[in-house]
Amino acid sequence: MTADKGIVFNIQHFSIHDGPGIRTTVFLKGCPLRCPWCSNPESQKHQPEPILDAETKLPTTIGEERTVDEIIEEVLKDQDFYEESGGGLTLSGGEIFAQYEFARAILKRAKALGIHTAIETTAFAKHEQFVDLISYVDFIYTDLKHYNTIRHTKVTGVRNELIIKNIHYAFEQGKTIVLRIPVIPHFNDSLEDAKAFAQLFNTLDIREVQLLPFHQFGENKYALLKRSYDMAGVPALHPEDLIDYQNVFLEHNIHCFF
Repeated sequence: MTADKGIVFNIQHFSIHDGPGIRTTVFLKGCPLRCPWCSNPESQKHQPEPILDAETKLPTTIGEERTVDEIIEEVLKDQDFYEESGGGLTLSGGEIFAQYEFARAILKRAKALGIHTAIETTAFAKHEQFVDLISYVDFIYTDLKHYNTIRHTKVTGVRNELIIKNIHYAFEQGKTIVLRIPVIPHFNDSLEDAKAFAQLFNTLDIREVQLLPFHQFGENKYALLKRSYDMAGVPALHPEDLIDYQNVFLEHNIHCFF
């Protein structure tokens, strides 16, 4: 991967859930985290890989090399819709910082063309790279999976100090950011977990968080990739299951929503 080209596994036009307005979402391959509940397991490995087609069940390949020019050409196809809806380009993954130079080049080009930019990131990135890249970003989705670095490391494979530092920086800079907690059974779903998250956010002066109840939407992809799915059989959560969890944040003066 370079500044000129990288590995992309999907380009989704007319997306309405990846930032404001109508958007084109570009999914970059590669992620250093290995969350057992990941709903895009095809995004984890950096290189193209074999997968079974969801409909035909025949072997195919997920991920292909694309250039910045090719990405921008795709994005510009929907420019009229961006202007009408306040939408734009979203970079997602995987983890976009796994292809930092490529992601930066796309975002910089988009901003030069007057396109609204958004990213979805774990915030697990070198701090100097995070600072640089978000200067080309208008809207950030990020999440914090656990407040305790030992528990975070054991389950996701990486520590959380850098993630917290980068999230705090984004808030300090006044960036438009939606911070989310994926609420996962037997990992971070207790009221004690909610209290620890809330106390951390209070120390960081973070006043808003979104809860993402655990779901099984990505389970079939593991079979298509011929990988085991560690969350099989774990019941999904719903907003009504997390009212007490939500109330903990409200009691700590943090706006908490689904």
